[in-house]
Amino acid sequence: MLVLENLEVRYGKIRALRGVSLTVPDHAVVAVLGPNGAGKSSMLKAISGTVRPFAGRILWNGTDISRMAPHKILRLGIAHVPEGRAMIAPLTVEENLQMGAYITPRSEIDDMQDRMLELFPPLKARLSTTAGSLSGGEQQMLAIARGLMSKPKLIAIDEPSMGLAPAVANDVLAALAAIVQTGTSVLLVEQNAALALRLAHDVVVIGHGEVQAAGTSEELGHDILAAYVE
Repeated sequence: MLVLENLEVRYGKIRALRGVSLTVPDHAVVAVLGPNGAGKSSMLKAISGTVRPFAGRILWNGTDISRMAPHKILRLGIAHVPEGRAMIAPLTVEENLQMGAYITPRSEIDDMQDRMLELFPPLKARLSTTAGSLSGGEQQMLAIARGLMSKPKLIAIDEPSMGLAPAVANDVLAALAAIVQTGTSVLLVEQNAALALRLAHDVVVIGHGEVQAAGTSEELGHDILAAYVE
């Protein structure tokens, strides 16, 4: 279980997060919604260790990981798929997947890759294709698959539907739903409230670096979420 307690992130004098608290239970999907500049990406960076919190705590199964190095956090079972996909464009799809598996035992890498190709069928015919030549949807699939190659217990994904056609976004959503069925928790940062609500049970709305609403998707409802997100 992931727990954020009064998390604060600063960039110089700018406060990106102001005392954010939330919980991601095991085997769950939690969606974090909010406008651009709300602090959502900063929250994921703090969780993955690429940004150090100014105050507050990040607990992973009871262990404080707030000041832990990114590679150690990854080894504990938290993977981060950043906004923009961050593909290594000159490398092939297979090479990108293999890079995601650097902490996975060698004996399990082939099986994990096969599982990713079952989860994201369009990648199967593109293994030898360079990542830079993939479509936006294929790149997003590859980014998520690469994150999953480390066999995380929780995967934090930043804006998976950004720039995708609705049909492709739905395919990505279906893959995330399948991921949860395997026991991996998902922390989903999204601007597309309707899409996030279809997957997540719990929703947190962030604005101006603060939690403005939290509850189940049923409790908050589309109308209330729209008032925060739009």
